[in-house]
Amino acid sequence: NSRTITLLSQLEKINSDSVLGESDSARHVTSKILHLVQSQEKTRKEMTSKGSTGIEVILSTLEVKCFNFFGCGFIAVLLFIIMKCCGRRASVLVTKGGTQILLQLLLTASKDSPPNEELMVLLHTLLAKIGPKDKKIGVKARINGVLNISLNLVKHNLQNHRLVLPCLQVLRVYSTNSVNAVSLGKNGVVELMFKIIGPFSKRNTSLMKVALDTLAALLKSKTNARRAVDRGYVQALITIYVDWHRHDNRHRYMLIRKGVLQCIKSVTNIKLGRKAFLDANGMKILYNTSQECLAVRTLDPLVNTSSLIMRKCFPKNRLPLPTIKSAFHFQLPVIPASGPVAQLYNLPPDVDDVVDESDDNDDAETESEIETEIDDDKDQHYKNDDIETDINKLKPRQELGRSIEELKMYEQFFPELSENFQEWDLVSKEPKPFVPDANLSGPIVVPTASEE
Repeated sequence: NSRTITLLSQLEKINSDSVLGESDSARHVTSKILHLVQSQEKTRKEMTSKGSTGIEVILSTLEVKCFNFFGCGFIAVLLFIIMKCCGRRASVLVTKGGTQILLQLLLTASKDSPPNEELMVLLHTLLAKIGPKDKKIGVKARINGVLNISLNLVKHNLQNHRLVLPCLQVLRVYSTNSVNAVSLGKNGVVELMFKIIGPFSKRNTSLMKVALDTLAALLKSKTNARRAVDRGYVQALITIYVDWHRHDNRHRYMLIRKGVLQCIKSVTNIKLGRKAFLDANGMKILYNTSQECLAVRTLDPLVNTSSLIMRKCFPKNRLPLPTIKSAFHFQLPVIPASGPVAQLYNLPPDVDDVVDESDDNDDAETESEIETEIDDDKDQHYKNDDIETDINKLKPRQELGRSIEELKMYEQFFPELSENFQEWDLVSKEPKPFVPDANLSGPIVVPTASEE
C-alpha cells in the first residue's frame, strides 16, 4: 500500500470517469507521481518492475485524457523520465501499445495552432527512444498520417535547435522504411537536410551528426539519391567533407566526418551518383585525405569508408590495359588497325569502357521500393522447393583415376588392404595363410609395446 500505488489507483479511477472536470484532478495526481519518480529511486523501480501496472495506467490516461494538453504534458514528462531511468522498459512500452498512443497524441497536438512546443519536444523524444524497439513504427506513422508533422516542424523551426533535434531523431527512425523515405523525399526532406548540414560550422555538432545520419538513411533510396544528384549535392558533400578534414586538426569530430562519407557512399550506389562523384574530382580528394589519415589509427574508419567509395566509383576497364592505370601490361600479338580492340586502345586513360547497366531499371525503382514491405513479409514465409534435401544425392561421387586391373600391380606393396592375410612361419621361414581361431568370439586385440 505504497504512496505510488495509491496515486495510480486514483488515476485509474479518474480514467473511468468521462467528466471533463476530472482533467484537473488527473493533472494534480500526475504531478504528484512525477514528483515521486523524480525524487525517489524506489518509486521508479516500482513503476517499471515486473507485474506493475504503472505503465498501463499512464498509457490509458494518455489515451483517455488526450484532449487536455497540459495534463498530457505532465504525463509525457513522466513517461520520458521512466524511459530515461529504465531504458530496458522501452520494449514493454511498445508491447503495451505505447507507440500507437503517442502517434495519436502527436496527431491531435499538431492540430492546435500554434502547437505546444513543450509537448512536441517530449513526444518526439519519446518516439525517438522507443522507435528502435518497434520495427513497425514507420508503417504505423504512415498509417496515422504523422510523417509530415515532424518534417513541417523542422521546416518552420530551423533556428529552434531544442525542437529540431528530437524531430530529426524521429525522421531518422522513419527513414529506415523505404516507402517513408520516398514519401519524405517528395516533400523536400533532402533539400532540408542540406540546409542543416551546411555550410561548415562547429556549432551544434550533435544536431549536425543526427542530420547526417538521417540524410544517409534517406539517400539509400535511389529516388532520393537521384534527386540529390540532380541538384548538385554530391559536390556539396565533398566540399563539406574537405572543410571538416581541414578544420578538425585534433580529430574530435570523427563521427561527423564519417557521417559525410556515409552520405557519399549512399549516393554513389547509383550510376548517376558515381558519375557525379568522378566529375567533382572526388576520387583524388578522397585519396589525398585518406593518405593524410593513415598516420592516426583512430581515423581507420574514415580510411576504410573512403576505400569502399573509391573502389565502387573507380572506372572499370577490360584487360589488357595499355594505360598507366594498370600495374601490368599485356601485349597482344596482333592488333587489327580497325575494330573493337583498337577502339579500346585509343580511348583516353580515364574513360570507363565497361558499360554500367546497374541502373537501367530506374523507372521501376520507385515501384519496387513501395512493394518492399510486402516482399519482406512474403520472404519470411517463403520456402524454396528447389533446394535438394537428400544427403545421398548431395554427396559427390568418387571415381577412381585408374581401373581395378591397373591397380592390382600395387597389391604386393599393401597386403593389409587385401583379404588374403598371411603370417610368417618362423620354422620354415615362409609365409603361411592366416587362419583365425574359431574359439575367439570377439575382435582380435593387438598388444601394445608396453604390454609386450
